[in-house]
Amino acid sequence: MIIGVPKESFPGERRVALVPSALPHLAKAGLEVLIQSQAGHDAGYPDEEYKNKGARIAATRGEVFASAEIIAQVLCYGSNDVTGGADIPLMRRGQLLLGFLRPFGTAEVVQEIAAAGVTSFSVELMPRTTRAQSMDALSSMATICGYKAVLIAADLVPRIFPMLTTAAGTITPARVLVIGAGVAGLQAIATARRLGAVVSAYDLRPAAKEQVLSLGGRFVELPIEAQSAQDERGYARAQDEAFYARQRELLGRAVMESDVVISTAVVPGKKAPVLITGEMVRGMAPGSVVVDLAAERGGNCELTRAGEQVVVNGVTVIGRINVASGVPYHASQMYARNLTSFLQLLVKNGQVNLNLQDDIIRETLVTEGGEIVNPRVRQFFSMPELARTE
Repeated sequence: MIIGVPKESFPGERRVALVPSALPHLAKAGLEVLIQSQAGHDAGYPDEEYKNKGARIAATRGEVFASAEIIAQVLCYGSNDVTGGADIPLMRRGQLLLGFLRPFGTAEVVQEIAAAGVTSFSVELMPRTTRAQSMDALSSMATICGYKAVLIAADLVPRIFPMLTTAAGTITPARVLVIGAGVAGLQAIATARRLGAVVSAYDLRPAAKEQVLSLGGRFVELPIEAQSAQDERGYARAQDEAFYARQRELLGRAVMESDVVISTAVVPGKKAPVLITGEMVRGMAPGSVVVDLAAERGGNCELTRAGEQVVVNGVTVIGRINVASGVPYHASQMYARNLTSFLQLLVKNGQVNLNLQDDIIRETLVTEGGEIVNPRVRQFFSMPELARTE
């Protein structure tokens, strides 16, 4: 069975779905890799390394889609709303598609993928269980984003992060506030602490306090309590507007006292909550930096513009998207390990084992046989339930 890896086509995307070190593991599952020429070049993986591990090199994207039973991508059509639509005519009925699909994006795009007849799996829907941990691409990319966000801020803020005692006097450390202590937030805390900053963090989930403290951060406690702070899958739940309004009011002082604010708060399938108002930003010291990792979902900061960098009263608000692509070598390595673990579950002895009794396969399956079959996706788009079949 052939797994095809086309070159990523989203503008500025430098990652690749599989790296050479993954190929021997896939071979054991009966998978042969066909990769488009130069697909790994921007991530630091030349064609020669793939050849040395047994891959075949395809000259064109069309050849990859025409020859492969499984297509592995980082940003499939859905996540890639700029150039991804060009892949639809290349897909074949019964072909498997695996990658970031943004299943809660737009119903029309998911319907297009279904209409192509492909059996698609969305890595965003991976259950957060111990068994699925090695396949959790969202957490892998969030780790990269949290790390990179701190470096972006450190490069722009006109202060150094650590405290220094010098002949010219003592330099006080930078103050960093991280909003949202999920995977990205925790990595941001750890990275900022390693650089020597004084770090505070806030999360509406009380359970996050212990994790923040374990990394050397100070947990910002607000006198409000969220109702059902997280769902059964471990993700933050959306709260009502009254809660967010009170949260903004109480967070204001912490934001305005910080040199750097990194926000990471997202709710799956929903617009990111606005936690940082324009007034808070204007109250920050000139030269301060806000890195909004929720920019692609609308942003946690009222002033965020997706894909842009704006300056308000001397404060820089960064709405960079696709942040993980800024560290393509290791981001690709982590993503490839996630896909390899999933493929080893899905493919046995060179045959696809579509076992819907397995929660990992069942929950990540989005389309099959021309239909959107994922119950969560159908419910999100207010589609009727499919009739159950044996």
